[in-house]
Amino acid sequence: MTARYPELHDRRVLVTGGASGIGRATVERFRLEGARVAVMDRDGDALHALALAVPDLMTLPADVAVSSEVADAFRALDGAFGGVDVLIANAGISLRHAFADITPDEWRRVMAVNLDGVFYCAQEAFSRMAAQGGGLILMTASTNGFRGHPHYADYNASKAGVIELMRTVAAEGAPSVRANAVCPGYVLTPMQRAEYTDAMLEAVNRSLPLGRHAAPEEVAALFAFLASDDARYLTGQCFVIDGGETI
Repeated sequence: MTARYPELHDRRVLVTGGASGIGRATVERFRLEGARVAVMDRDGDALHALALAVPDLMTLPADVAVSSEVADAFRALDGAFGGVDVLIANAGISLRHAFADITPDEWRRVMAVNLDGVFYCAQEAFSRMAAQGGGLILMTASTNGFRGHPHYADYNASKAGVIELMRTVAAEGAPSVRANAVCPGYVLTPMQRAEYTDAMLEAVNRSLPLGRHAAPEEVAALFAFLASDDARYLTGQCFVIDGGETI
């Protein structure tokens, strides 16, 4: 793969949840494009492995669900990069369980990471982007945010919240700060593999018009496009990448 967007060279990019799955593929794509990339993740071992694999990477060990850790990470980013041009608020978790079985602690944890974490990171980025005269906030939502999948009530609700948060950020940030959401359907990530058996994965593939899960690199390519100058008139929108699932 070769770089497609020369304007992304030296762009200051922060990816949360960037040590695995969609996040890691996004980190690798933006480094390929020549961006200056920082990664925020709570998994220190995975961060270390990523740093060994991807050159010139800034790592920020932090839990997005803890506002003080997010604030500290952004201050470290200020010291290294002097600001941020693109935030990709990607960190998220899911727990597969029936609605009636969700405990208060499970509900709170999913919301804390998937919605509170996006809010904390977006707010920190927003203030910096507004002060510097521009920037882009991209949030990982999901087709679950507007189509309720069974066994994911907390995840569904958190992603619906991300979509409405994005729209509000876009409205308040215009015209200098833009915001959009990427809404993947089924993506073959370690998180997906942990929750689905091989038989379940194959059943999903048979149900999709394109016949397969997305690769994380395909979602990363959409993030790269949205950060490029080709997408400079896009804000407040949800971009679905689902192999035709929602049709």
